[in-house]
Amino acid sequence: MVFVNSMSDLFHEAVPASYISRVVTTMRVARWHTYQVLTKRSGRLKELLEGCLREAADEPHIWWGVSVEDRRYGLPRIADLQAMPAEVRFLSVEPLLEDLGEIPLQGISWVIVGGESGPGARRMKEEWVLSIRRQCRAARVPFFFKQWGGVRKKTTGRALRGRTYDAFPQRASNPPLPAAVRLQRALEIESGELVQIGM
Repeated sequence: MVFVNSMSDLFHEAVPASYISRVVTTMRVARWHTYQVLTKRSGRLKELLEGCLREAADEPHIWWGVSVEDRRYGLPRIADLQAMPAEVRFLSVEPLLEDLGEIPLQGISWVIVGGESGPGARRMKEEWVLSIRRQCRAARVPFFFKQWGGVRKKTTGRALRGRTYDAFPQRASNPPLPAAVRLQRALEIESGELVQIGM
């Protein structure tokens, strides 16, 4: 599993669409991996998945997700995600900063929940996590509890009421391309010969 841009956002306004397309082309070629693509820029993700990245939306080994930290900013991203074409959609509810209430889970394949960590981390309440777990169970959506967070996240751990939650969506199983073909595809992507559309 590959978490794409784990410390940045591929869909940031400053990232050119041509660069995003090359990254996505690489993911489409290397289909023996599972990619998690997470963004706070749900509008731009939707626009590109409906446009130049449309074919990538149907790839079951590329999972498209949005961050959902609160009601004001996070919940509207869910509606964008649900409205875009995607084979696998997920929510990263991390850091969970408040009670989200009822969250729409139609068309969502996976939910990750976690607390904020590091200096100045805000506290996450157990009842907020339990509410999301309950909703995931009712909707039959895999639930993954990542951490309680806090200033010392290793001491707070990731057990929720005495157990860990490690559910994932079903992963696509694709064999790797032969080494010579992989090298050729990498050279084509690097030179710009292999483009997202009409791969």
